[in-house]
Amino acid sequence: MILYMKAYLVLEDGSVYEGNGVGAEGTAVGEVVFNTSMTGYQEALTDPSYYGQIVTMTYPLIGNYGVNDEDNESDKVQVSGFIVRELCRAPSNWRMTGTLEDYLKKHKIVAIEGIDTRELTKKIREKGVMNGVISTDPDFKPKDYIDRIKSYKITDAVKNTTCEKPYEVPCENAKYRVALLDLGAKRNILRKLTKFACAVTVFPAYTPPEKIIKGGFDGVMLSNGPGDPKECTEIIENIRVLQKSKIPIFGICLGHQLVALANGLDTRKMKYGHRGSNHPVTHSAKGRTYITSQNHGYVVTVENIDPDFAEVTHINLNDNTVEGIRYKNFPLFTVQFHPEASQGPLDTGYLFGNFTKLMEEWENA
Repeated sequence: MILYMKAYLVLEDGSVYEGNGVGAEGTAVGEVVFNTSMTGYQEALTDPSYYGQIVTMTYPLIGNYGVNDEDNESDKVQVSGFIVRELCRAPSNWRMTGTLEDYLKKHKIVAIEGIDTRELTKKIREKGVMNGVISTDPDFKPKDYIDRIKSYKITDAVKNTTCEKPYEVPCENAKYRVALLDLGAKRNILRKLTKFACAVTVFPAYTPPEKIIKGGFDGVMLSNGPGDPKECTEIIENIRVLQKSKIPIFGICLGHQLVALANGLDTRKMKYGHRGSNHPVTHSAKGRTYITSQNHGYVVTVENIDPDFAEVTHINLNDNTVEGIRYKNFPLFTVQFHPEASQGPLDTGYLFGNFTKLMEEWENA
C-alpha cells in the first residue's frame, strides 16, 4: 500500500479541503479555475493560457491514459497547481511513456487528489473564480496564507509565456507564409497552419509591427495566451499598425480580445470563464452550431459595436457571449474559442481554410 503525504487546498474565502499530495512537495498559489474536459489533461497542463492558475479537472478520474512525448502544447507545464478527484494509479495506452503522477513530480507541480471537486466546482460557479493555495507542508496552517492568497495577482503573463526569439516552422509544399505573433501560443496552432500549406515564422509577442509588415508575409496569426488583455497595451498598439497595412489577420482567444481592444471594443472578466471541450457555439451566417474547445476568463463586449465596421459572427449558446467577430474595413476575423484544439472537437478547423482563402484573395486583389 502506497502512503501519500497530506495536502491542503485553501481558498481566499477561508474554505479548506484536505486530500493527498500527488505531485511535487511544496506550496503553490494561484487562481483556482475548473476545466470540464474528460480528456486532454496533458494539453491543459502545458497550455500557456493557464499561466498562474490552479486547474481543477471536473471529470472524476484523471490520468488513465498516462502521458507521452507528443501531446505537450508548449515546452513546459504552465499551471501553478493541479486538482483532481482521483488520480489513476494504473494507466494504460499504447502511446504512453509515463504516468501523470511522475510527470507532475518531474515538472515540480504541486497537486492534490481526494477532495470533492464537484463541491469545489459548484462553489466557483456560485462565487466566481478565486485565489487559492495548495500545500503539502506538514506544518501548514491555513490562516498563515490568507493574506498571501488574497494579494495574489497574475501579472506579466504574456511576457512570461512568449518565445524569446523568432523561429521558423517549415512546411513542405508551402503556398503561404504566415507570421505568428506568439502571445502564449499552443503548438497545435502551428500544426494546423502547416496542414493548410503555411510556412510559419513565430515572433515574440512584443515584436515591432514594421518587422512583420516588411517581412513579405501573406498573413498574420495572433495566438491564444494568458492574462488580462487590457494589460497588453503595447501589443494592442502594434495590432493597430498591423491592421492598417491591410495584411490578412486571424486572431484566436487572446488574439481575438486584443484585436477588439485595438478597435474600440471592450473586454470584461467573466465570473468563472469557459474552460473545457464541450462549449456550443453557433455561427449566425451558416445557421450551424459547433462544439468547441475553450480556455479563457475574459470576454469581448459589443454594446458599442458599429455594424458598418464589424459584425459578430459566433455566439456562445450557454451564455450568449461573443465568440467571433469579422471586421469589415480590414481582411481580419477573430474567434474566442480554439479551432486548433487537439484534446477536443475539431468542428471548427474550417476557419484555417477561411484564413488561407483570405490570404489568396489579398494576394490576387
